[in-house]
Amino acid sequence: MRFSTNDYTANWINLEVGIAMGCTISPILFVIAMEVIMKAAEGSAGPANLGGGCSMLPLKAFMDGTTVICFIEEETRRILTHLDVLMSWCRMEVKPKKSRSLSIRKGKIDEATTLTEAD
Repeated sequence: MRFSTNDYTANWINLEVGIAMGCTISPILFVIAMEVIMKAAEGSAGPANLGGGCSMLPLKAFMDGTTVICFIEEETRRILTHLDVLMSWCRMEVKPKKSRSLSIRKGKIDEATTLTEAD
């Protein structure tokens, strides 16, 4: 990769896996890459209907954390599978051991529905 302006062209930089510490552009590139991945994956599920005419896109990202909000279990599994494929394609990795899932049905935690690495 390299950057160019009207007055200057940077030398070529080999991209590595991960975010380089102290690099001012690296976090920006990470956020841009995550945004592309999120936009590609959010088509796997429809918007979550919050009631009262309000809806929310199924994916929310907070730097290196992602929240999936779906009202249908099948959509949740589909979007997680799509995210996994996209992350693998980008040579990124989701760490299931650092992930949590919470299923709420009718305002109460549903212990019967769990999402695991095998799903």
